[in-house]
Amino acid sequence: MLILAAAADLGLAALLVGVSGFIFGGGPEGMNGETGAAIAWTAAFVATLLAPLLGFFLLRRRHPGLGVLVASLPPIGAVFLAFLPLHPY
Repeated sequence: MLILAAAADLGLAALLVGVSGFIFGGGPEGMNGETGAAIAWTAAFVATLLAPLLGFFLLRRRHPGLGVLVASLPPIGAVFLAFLPLHPY
C-alpha cells in the first residue's frame, strides 16, 4: 500500500509540474502568476514529495499504518479539492 501511495504522490507531483504553465502562464517553467497561487503550488509540490519519504520513515520506525496514511494524504486531499465547487469567475 505504501508503494502505491508513493506512486500516486509522484504522479501528483508530475501533474503539478505539467499544469503549472497553464496556471501561471509563460510555459511550464513560468512563475509569473499571483504570489499566493505560487506559494500554494510550491507547498503542494513539496508536500507531495515529502509525504512518501515520511511514510517510508514511519515504516522503518514500525508504524506502517501511519506511514500509509501520511503518504496517502496528498492524493486524498487532491481528490477532495477537485470536487469542491470553486469558481474563479
